[in-house]
Amino acid sequence: MTNTMNTPIEALEHAYPFQVVRYKLRSDSGGRGQYKGGEGLVREIKLLSEANVTILSDRRELPPYGLAGGGNAQTGRNRLKNSKGCKNLPGKVNFTANKNDIISIETPGGGGWGEAETG
Repeated sequence: MTNTMNTPIEALEHAYPFQVVRYKLRSDSGGRGQYKGGEGLVREIKLLSEANVTILSDRRELPPYGLAGGGNAQTGRNRLKNSKGCKNLPGKVNFTANKNDIISIETPGGGGWGEAETG
């Protein structure tokens, strides 16, 4: 699963032992500007068996920048949710997760372009 393809949920759930529990736009993640930056995505998957998980993602510390006076976007965020609580994960990580754990990936938004109009 990558950000370069929008693989249908049904195809992912058929091929892998997990269930997609959330897939939506990430509200207010794009930078402000005359042309607002695009929204990121929220993807949450529930593991149906123990799994070796690898996440390779960027823009978890430095935000996508705006241009021509536009604002920066929100950084991305990766989290592991389970019976022990919620743990933030780095942008690049490999770990073993348990059945019923939820992997949450929030992609960054896009930087805005141009000065935002006031008034």
